[in-house]
Amino acid sequence: MKTRNTLSLVMSALLAGTAWAAADQKPAAATPTSTAPAAAPAAPAPAAGPATPSAASDEQIAMLSKTSGGPNGGLYTVKDGTKVDAKTLAGWKTWRALACERCHGAEQEGLVGPPLVVSLHRLTKEEFKKTITDGRIEKGMPPFSASKMVMDNWEGLYAYLKGRADGQIKPGHLYAIEGGK
Repeated sequence: MKTRNTLSLVMSALLAGTAWAAADQKPAAATPTSTAPAAAPAAPAPAAGPATPSAASDEQIAMLSKTSGGPNGGLYTVKDGTKVDAKTLAGWKTWRALACERCHGAEQEGLVGPPLVVSLHRLTKEEFKKTITDGRIEKGMPPFSASKMVMDNWEGLYAYLKGRADGQIKPGHLYAIEGGK
């Protein structure tokens, strides 16, 4: 419980810091001080493309984008989009318990954090583990190495997110596959 409270405080501080940083970047209201014509606005900066979590090659991206599971198993087993194997269910429960949707969105579509349904086509399992273990402090992602739940269930969390990225696991509540498979 203490870890969850600490995590909640850290996340709240990070989110508040992001809001304050965004507020500081709002342009100040213009107050005319002379009759001289206003300077032309600067050309807009080129839009930055999506940040790539790794320097994955096209071949690696193609491999990571292949479906990793489904009705017949693999990294995860799913039936009817909402019934999953025990390990994947534990991963989903970890996602819910830590409220990851606050930053990554309820459907992993991305909010303050990146869209995981896209990132999981670029991140290897090892890169995923490193990211959740060490965090990405500079981007607002805290480390979860002190969370027993995350460390015990990181592979199930990876399987759940891969299933979401593959489009095999539907968003929302998940259930155990009957028979415990």
